[in-house]
Amino acid sequence: MAKAKDKDKQGGGTIALNKRARHEYHIDQRFEAGIELQGWEVKSLRAGRINFGDSYAMVIANEIQLVGTSIPPLISASTHVIANDRRTRKLLLHRAEIDTLIGAVERKGYTLIPTAMYWKGNKVKVELGLAKGKQAHDKRETEKERDWQREKQRTMRAHNRSA
Repeated sequence: MAKAKDKDKQGGGTIALNKRARHEYHIDQRFEAGIELQGWEVKSLRAGRINFGDSYAMVIANEIQLVGTSIPPLISASTHVIANDRRTRKLLLHRAEIDTLIGAVERKGYTLIPTAMYWKGNKVKVELGLAKGKQAHDKRETEKERDWQREKQRTMRAHNRSA
């Protein structure tokens, strides 16, 4: 029982998911990146205050930066800290991963989209998706497939109950 409590204190849970990214983009490859945060941002994340539905990652000066993520400060944040909730945050990746991402973005026309933010130990990690935008017909096709899977599950449940 004591071990279960220790696991909860370490973290490991999901902070936020970007569900819209899965709808708007074909995600080909995923990368795990650390993120450079300030103290008040970590406190806000622990309270679950984040919005990164409109965020994306881009290459700035041979580094990958997270743009458009809003982490509003807590009311109890220190008075001497000037909080900018939409600041650009540096993503921490290995040089080989950065070079791979830069090549894919600049040469192949991919987009870097954050798909999830989660705790790994005491650190915050961002899952980056290397993605291509979907066309309108692709979105409709995905929706039809999802509806078909849902209908199939209902039919199977109804069949199992009657058997």
